[in-house]
Parts: sequence; C-alpha cells; structure tokens
Amino acid sequence: MLSFLYLALGRIVELLVLLCRSRDAKELEILVLRHELRVLRRQGRRVRYQEHDRALLAAFSRALPRARWSTAFGVRPATLLRWHRRMVRRRWTFDSGRPGRPALDGNLVALVVRLARENPRWGHRRIVGELAKLGVSVSETSVRNILKAHSLGPAPRRSGPSWRGFIRQQAHSMIACDFFTVETASLRRIYVLFFIEIQTRRVHLAGCTSNPDGTWATQQARNLVMELEDRHDPVRFLLHDRDTKFTAAFDEVFQTQGIRVIKTPIQAPNANAHAERWVRTVREECLDWLLIFGKRQLERTLPIYIDHYNRQRPHRALGLATPDPRGNPVPLGKHSPTRVHRIDRLGGLLHEYRRAA
Repeated sequence: MLSFLYLALGRIVELLVLLCRSRDAKELEILVLRHELRVLRRQGRRVRYQEHDRALLAAFSRALPRARWSTAFGVRPATLLRWHRRMVRRRWTFDSGRPGRPALDGNLVALVVRLARENPRWGHRRIVGELAKLGVSVSETSVRNILKAHSLGPAPRRSGPSWRGFIRQQAHSMIACDFFTVETASLRRIYVLFFIEIQTRRVHLAGCTSNPDGTWATQQARNLVMELEDRHDPVRFLLHDRDTKFTAAFDEVFQTQGIRVIKTPIQAPNANAHAERWVRTVREECLDWLLIFGKRQLERTLPIYIDHYNRQRPHRALGLATPDPRGNPVPLGKHSPTRVHRIDRLGGLLHEYRRAA
C-alpha cells in the first residue's frame, strides 16, 4: 500500500508538470512513448509488473475509454479487468483471523508423539484414553492427525520393528553376501562373491570366477560354513538379494545349519547397504587404481586388500577400530609415537603404519 501511494503521488506531480507544458511538446512525447511501446512489444519478452504497478494501471484504465486501452497499455484489456477485480476484492476484504479451531498446545503434541513411540501397539483411541486418565481432553481426530503429521502410522504398522531396527538388533548374528564385477584390461568380466559380517564389518572372500552358476556358488557357501564353525556367536541370518545365482541349493546350505535366509526386496540396494558400501570401498581404494589383466592377478590382489581392510583399516562405524580385534592398537605407554615404520602393500597403493620395536 505504501509503494502504491508513493507511486500515485509521483504520477500526480508529473501531471502537474505536464499542465505547464505546451500542447506540441505533449503530443511529441506521446508519439515517442508509443514508438517505444511498439519496440518493447516486438521484443517478445514478458514484462514483470509489481503489485503497485498493476494497481496503478488498473486505476488509470478507469479514466480512459475502452477503445484506447490497446494503444495506451502494454497488456491485454482482459488483464486490466482482472487487475481491477482484484483491487475491488481487496477493498471489501478484511483479515478476520485464522479460520478453524485453534492449534493444539505444543506440549500436548509432544506428549501424544511420546506415547505413540513408547507404545507402538497403542492406537489413537488408546492414546486418547491414556490422556483422559491424566486429565487431558483431546479428540480422536486430533490425535490421529498428530500421528499422521509425525509419520506415525496406525498401531499394527508401528508394532513391528523397522528394517533398520531389525538390522541393528540382529547385527551380531547376521552376515550378508553379494556379487560384484571386475572388468579386466581385455574387457573380460570376472565375478567376485564375498560375505561381510554386519556387526564387525569383517569381510570374507568366497572366490572369483568368469562363469558364476548355482553349483559354483553352492560350493563357496559350503566353504564359508566350514570357516564359520569356530565363530563365538553363531550366525542366525543370511542376507542377500534376489540374484538368480543364489539358488535354492545355495540357501539350503545355510538353512541346514539353522541359518535363516532373508532376501531383500527387488531393486532395493539400501536393504543390503553394508555389502553395497563395501563394494564401493574396495573399488575406490583398490580396484580403481589397478589395471587387472586376469583372474589370477585378481585372486592375488583381493586377499591382500581384504587382509588390510580387516586388520589395519580403521572403520568409523566401529569407533575407528578395525574389524579384526587383533589389528587394534595397544596402549602406547612409554614408547615414543615418532618411531613408526611404514609398510607398503600392493606396490605402495596401501600404506600400513606400525610402531618400531
């Protein structure tokens, strides 16, 4: 409104100045302005009008005949009429306050969310009843809207643990597996099967092959089961995707050992995020920096990197510890931290540091 009043005052002053000018000068200026208007219309660019510009042009249109609008203004007559209707609506519109019910108290909303999260089997009616016991009166609709706004579904959908919660609860007894591919210098594709322990992030290399099939994968599963027999915490769950290379015989090897096989949803790599993240790690830190010529070289390279990953590489999810406890450092004591030796692996691609004796 202030900008409109300022603009209107400026135009009034200009009108008073024009009254003092001669008729010939006014007509010449009108011709110049009309020519500039034609030039702007030929540009094809859309003019951006501010709100006070629209209001002033709509007001001027009331003082000019309708037939002169097309030559005097740079917008269509329908646009001027729409701007004028908007001015009329605002003239008779006043702020009557926010309609509807007043918003619920923030403490009440927090209490409803707390009850829903601490009691996942409670529905909105049960929460209303619990609040009534506390002397708080709230409708079922309000509670239902609060739960919906905080992405808390109905009680049956909140009763079971989430996928992330299930992984965290069972991480100590869960192992995941997956394939990834390596392209050799001759564009030959080699498939690598690996297993990773979710709790410790320890990686087990199953094998490499150019022709993976169900028989080969099943044999690698048997080898892993024999390797895990001495594990302190028995494996209860095996997680893998729905790749056809994971056949029924592959799953049966683990099921006979009392291990439940869980298949991730279709096209959901985040469901097996730990395995996917390790594939990215081995590529960024090792394979992307080497030129692999064949399967034999890959079978020599991957065990070296996996040994480095398990025993020497700090892991953020483990508090900067290593997956294998034997690689964690001992207290420094009186030894000088400057007496450190570097060990190069894979031709200097990997560096390992150890204190001197």
